Amino acid sequence: MRDADAPPRPLDLFTRAFYQQPYETLADLRRSSPAVPVMTPNGLRTWLVTRYEDAKELLSDARLSKDMRVGRDLIPRNFVDPDKREEFLRESGERSQFPQVLSVHMLDSDQPDHTRLRRLVGGAFTARRVESLRPRVESLTDDLLDRLEGEEQTDLMEALAFPVPFTVICWLLGVPPDDRAKFRRWSNLMVSGAGTQEVLDASAEMVGYLHDLLEAKRASPEDDMLSDLIGVSDESGDRLTPDELVSMAFLLLVAGHETTVNLIGNGVLALLQRPETREQLVADPGLWPSAVQEFLRYDGPVSHTTWRFTTEPVEVGGVVIPSGEFVTISLAAAARDPERYDDPDELDITRDGSASLAFGHGIHHCLGAPLARLEGAVVLSRLFTRYPRLRLTVDPSELGWRESLMMRGLEELPVFLQ
Repeated sequence: MRDADAPPRPLDLFTRAFYQQPYETLADLRRSSPAVPVMTPNGLRTWLVTRYEDAKELLSDARLSKDMRVGRDLIPRNFVDPDKREEFLRESGERSQFPQVLSVHMLDSDQPDHTRLRRLVGGAFTARRVESLRPRVESLTDDLLDRLEGEEQTDLMEALAFPVPFTVICWLLGVPPDDRAKFRRWSNLMVSGAGTQEVLDASAEMVGYLHDLLEAKRASPEDDMLSDLIGVSDESGDRLTPDELVSMAFLLLVAGHETTVNLIGNGVLALLQRPETREQLVADPGLWPSAVQEFLRYDGPVSHTTWRFTTEPVEVGGVVIPSGEFVTISLAAAARDPERYDDPDELDITRDGSASLAFGHGIHHCLGAPLARLEGAVVLSRLFTRYPRLRLTVDPSELGWRESLMMRGLEELPVFLQ
């Protein structure tokens, strides 16, 4: 067993070239070591875990904490660049990438706080409520496709992949659709993983926006999830605190559309490059749910998990990660692990996707996974039914991918419609 108390200098992994073509590099890392120290875009050291079984185990390992109220104190010691550490300490001894109020939701909590928060939110985010959105998702998708009628080409990210999930989450939560543009900018910055002043400003602006929105809901409740969350309580009378409400609204808004935007975009791209798979779906439309599952595995919308940190030394495949270190689990690498999947680099829409880690595993499994799957299946099936001759306007190598530590998504998806 190899001791990692004195780790090598982290790899500067997250470059433009990596975002464009990550899978070969991730395969090399997966073969070389089960856990490798890398540097995040904002200059912090984290251990990247790349193998499926390790990833699944660590996703539910209580020795890896997600309580960022504690974890932020570990940030200074984990900077790779001493100058950045000094800058961090100089600006504020307690500065974090986002305001503290955005770190008191269930995704950044451990037990027992996590159970309490998820129970309160789960009461508003029911399966029946999600399924009740299906007719509206279908109608919205059809309306957006109608707008493309007669057009020769379009950017599908802008015309379809973004507006469907964002509009749906606005419906569900009760967010005014006129706020779409500024919210999209905030969201893109905050999931980038960068620690720039622009990101910090965006997070502060979002906190102010959500605070005002929740106050408006408190004064005039409506039939939406944010109004429900303000009034929801469990059997003991427990409620979400004001900070928890802001943080939960942030989580649901960002997670409620970011994942599905990329699921749709990546799924469209996969099908545009595989006419034989499109023919399968034409011959058997019942394959769309399993196709969505395979898109989530093959080129999933979430490439790497949010941070965890070790509360004690943790062994991963013979490598010991010391206590007090950040750990990032590569869902993208785990999804292509040949020890788990036959022909992992091939798209197979008949594959059994029941063991997918695309939405996490354990207590932090994504609450909105059913909504993402519903939207993905509706949008993709209707798009290719309406426009069976859909094709790219550029070579796939010319497409640009978002520079984000967490998300795997296209910047644009230019297509010919006819």
